[in-house]
Amino acid sequence: MAFLSRIFLFFFFFFCSTGSHVACTKTAYEVLQEYDFPVGLLPKGVTGYELDISTGEFSVYFNGSCTFSIDSYELKYKSTITGVITEDKLSSLSGIKVKVLFLWLNIVKVIRDDDELEFSVGIASADFAVSNFDESPTCGCGFDCLSLNFNHPLLTSSFASS
Repeated sequence: MAFLSRIFLFFFFFFCSTGSHVACTKTAYEVLQEYDFPVGLLPKGVTGYELDISTGEFSVYFNGSCTFSIDSYELKYKSTITGVITEDKLSSLSGIKVKVLFLWLNIVKVIRDDDELEFSVGIASADFAVSNFDESPTCGCGFDCLSLNFNHPLLTSSFASS
């Protein structure tokens, strides 16, 4: 009987970790937290993910690409991002870019060191407080969605009053 329960657990974890449609309760955001990362590393709108728990290799899926600005940084997420996750380290990242001056650079690694996150673009890195990533940004507007210009001509009614 113990053998059968082990097989069941193996298949349950295998299907959950490969992003199949088994009733897995963890979201991609919760998985980030299990590896000691804040949810705000991923923008809102994850549609699914795959994780090989034996190697840490992962893929995260969105409906489309996602661009937003936070402070003076512009970020782009492709519709699929990949990498390897281990405790306090995301490496071999693909699908995330940051605009620095006039150049788009790939973010290739994120390391958590206590209350700091170090983002590496290969040739340089920058540190930010973990608390800056407590919530997920929204595609298109980041954290500044309420200050959108609602008087923009495309957002106002085209009906004139008489």
